Amino acid sequence: MDNPVKKSHSLIEHTGDKSLEEVNGTIEVPKGAPFWRRLMAFSGPGALVAVGYMDPGNWVTSVAGGASYHYLLLSIVLISSLIAMLLQYMAGKLGIVKQEDLAQATGNRTNKFGRYSLWIMTDIAEVVGGAIALNLLFGWPLLVTVFLTAFDVILLLMLMKFGFRKIEAIVMTLIMTILVVFIYLTILSKPDWASLFYGYVPQPKVISPESLKGLQSPLILTAGIIGATVMPHNLYLHSSISQTRKVDHENPEEVHDAVRLMTWDSNIQLTLAFVVNTLLLVVGAALFFGHAQELDSFKAMYNALGDSKIAGAIASPILSTLFALALLASGQNSTITGTLTGEIIMEGFLHLRVPMWLRRVITRGIALVPVLAITIIYGGNEAQLDNLITATQVFLSIALPFSMAPLIYFTSSKKIMGEYANSKWITWTGWICFAVLTAINIWLVLDQFFPQYFG
Repeated sequence: MDNPVKKSHSLIEHTGDKSLEEVNGTIEVPKGAPFWRRLMAFSGPGALVAVGYMDPGNWVTSVAGGASYHYLLLSIVLISSLIAMLLQYMAGKLGIVKQEDLAQATGNRTNKFGRYSLWIMTDIAEVVGGAIALNLLFGWPLLVTVFLTAFDVILLLMLMKFGFRKIEAIVMTLIMTILVVFIYLTILSKPDWASLFYGYVPQPKVISPESLKGLQSPLILTAGIIGATVMPHNLYLHSSISQTRKVDHENPEEVHDAVRLMTWDSNIQLTLAFVVNTLLLVVGAALFFGHAQELDSFKAMYNALGDSKIAGAIASPILSTLFALALLASGQNSTITGTLTGEIIMEGFLHLRVPMWLRRVITRGIALVPVLAITIIYGGNEAQLDNLITATQVFLSIALPFSMAPLIYFTSSKKIMGEYANSKWITWTGWICFAVLTAINIWLVLDQFFPQYFG
């Protein structure tokens, strides 16, 4: 029997057993309905998860990959997406079968300092992405736009009052905005379609440490694309929000169907994320090939789309504005999912529930400190804020093994998962991915601190 949450007037309370209790099991799934109707009812959590695979942290790396080596690294985008599908399947299954999220499952074995750091670093990336987008769209000083990002807490509080389904709908709308913008940019750029599809075939050159004309090597860009794609907060998020659908856990058939529908939803939405990341690289290859060294920041990409010397005859201020609009949509999506993830981590690891408005004020306030400091110290230099995003991505890369290993272990254990434990081939594939991703992330960290040896 679940322990009920005791009513209290305190701002900080001990939680019950359910993850995100206010939305846990609140969305009905029509029983006995055709597959597509049940899938529509289950659609939504996958979209929130997909956001993490197309957030601002991925953009510079993907565009630089195309601008540096044409379509060569598309195979890495594909492999990254397949790894993401595998890991998110495990995370969603853990939530549905065990009725606990990854933070709850590992809470007693994890260092609190590490989890607080993960929580804060995730928020910094959202602040920087949103602030730069507002700066590009409206020309406001970065110092002003950084402050404005703090007020998205009002938007989030309003959304939660309308129910979790409304949040899912808004996130999916923002994803479609990003997708439409980059489809339009890709059509205008007229890519070489034969070379594009050939790029999905893995080639030995993708792991070459040799760089050309002062560019980053294919190996570093490969590590960057994979490292920026699979992030630990997505695993926590999916293991929680997969529980928002009402499932009778006393009925094995219903649990099995829930896992199947979750997998469909996750894979469909991650396929959209794969398409967006493909388009980012294709735009880089078709429009900016040969100009990679000039595209080291969001503002540089924004300006390049309006510069006929770089983007060619299609260059226009409209393209630059569309790019900034897509960046803003990406930043707002990351803000929504970052809020939920922070709540999941706090409740799961500390067994405390803090009201969303207070949690948002605290985390956004803490995240604003380094962003404001760098903005003021460097006089609003946007390249320095881009470097801050890179630094947070490095931190998240370090944190990945500490969330990925428990996830694979839990979902592969018959003692924990019963008949829903991973099959042997999924378990082995998971551990191989863990080893590869850990090695890549170690390489990324070393490259960040010792570029003269690894760049």
